[in-house]
Amino acid sequence: MNTTHASVPAVPAAAAPVSPAAGAARFLGLADAFWRLLARGAVLLMFTLGIYRFWLTTDIRRFLWSNTEVGGESFEYTGTARELLLGFLMAIAILVPLYVAFFLLALAFGETWSTLGLVAITFLGQYAVYRARRYRLTRTVYRGVRFHQEGSAWRYSICAVYWWGLVALTLGLAYPFAQSHLESFKMRYTFFGNLPGAFEGSGWRLFARGILLWFIAVVPFVIGMIGTIGAIDWDAVRQASATDLSAWLESSGVAGALVIGALTCAWFLLAITILYPIFQAILLRWWVSGLRFGEVAVKSRLRTAQIYGVYARFLAYALLFTLVAAIVAAIGAYSVSRITPYTSDTVRTEVITTALGLAAYVAAALGYSAIYQATVKLGLWRCVIETLDVSNVSILEQVAGAGEPASPIGEGLADALNVGSL
Repeated sequence: MNTTHASVPAVPAAAAPVSPAAGAARFLGLADAFWRLLARGAVLLMFTLGIYRFWLTTDIRRFLWSNTEVGGESFEYTGTARELLLGFLMAIAILVPLYVAFFLLALAFGETWSTLGLVAITFLGQYAVYRARRYRLTRTVYRGVRFHQEGSAWRYSICAVYWWGLVALTLGLAYPFAQSHLESFKMRYTFFGNLPGAFEGSGWRLFARGILLWFIAVVPFVIGMIGTIGAIDWDAVRQASATDLSAWLESSGVAGALVIGALTCAWFLLAITILYPIFQAILLRWWVSGLRFGEVAVKSRLRTAQIYGVYARFLAYALLFTLVAAIVAAIGAYSVSRITPYTSDTVRTEVITTALGLAAYVAAALGYSAIYQATVKLGLWRCVIETLDVSNVSILEQVAGAGEPASPIGEGLADALNVGSL
């Protein structure tokens, strides 16, 4: 039998890694690693003329999913770039004949078919949104169990077009109820293995939290637009004379209307810029706190100041990038101006100048896109995950696997119609 001498002090056990609380959510991704991923992706996007975006999207999702941890277990994204590419090609094979058909019908039978084509594409876009969500869910695995989604994509499309039309007609007042109904529809058919999802967010609750923002931004804009239209003497406008433009602007009221309209638009843009982070914080807290999977509930502690911090970082990096890009562009323009006088071939000079200008434009666009993703998208993801409280997380250990991988055609349609998301 082994014993320990009393005079020998006990050796403390090695410090074990601190395990997160049962319902804790953490994001473990490092910003530097994400910046490197985006920088490499931006360069490859430029040299592959955008084809690399399927690989970049896959890498971004794998980074975000694998670094998101709930209850000590991280998520896994099992989708591939090849799936995204094939889905996009299949979507193009569907959309090109559709576009050609509506174009020919519009030429043969008039503009009515152009309107019908726009309506059809609108419904198809919402169909793609639902199918793309199904694809992403079936490529998301947690604790070895796959998420999946059922339900009719066409039914969702009809509901979405109805509600977004109502939002437009009510100048945004119906937005909370549209969000509530559409999220309820999606979560009703969402499953984690055999565990059904649900959404308990109230449209009236979101309405109450956002109505003040609506009054501050939208009501002055509507009043200003009415005042702009009312300030114009339409009889004087119809009697327009080109001989004395300044007198006509004064007599018709157009000059005053332009001032009122400019001030109205300036107020609206300023209000949107200042209030949008508040609105986004309200919306994210409401949405996250409404998610349910069986008895598993989620609550968000997201603060508005965190959202303002995310956008402040974006503005700081964007301003710095703008300054650097302006300096590089100035140096490049000076270099071209010094070389041009020694080039006798005018056509070659114009081709070189145009190519350099196009390359600079693409580089700037990719730079701003990378900055937005590294600051806003990553920042919002981190803020949302790190302010989650998940209750009854132990139930997730008892879930049985269910569902099959969905076709990437929905993701391809969403990409081709520019309605996709992470």
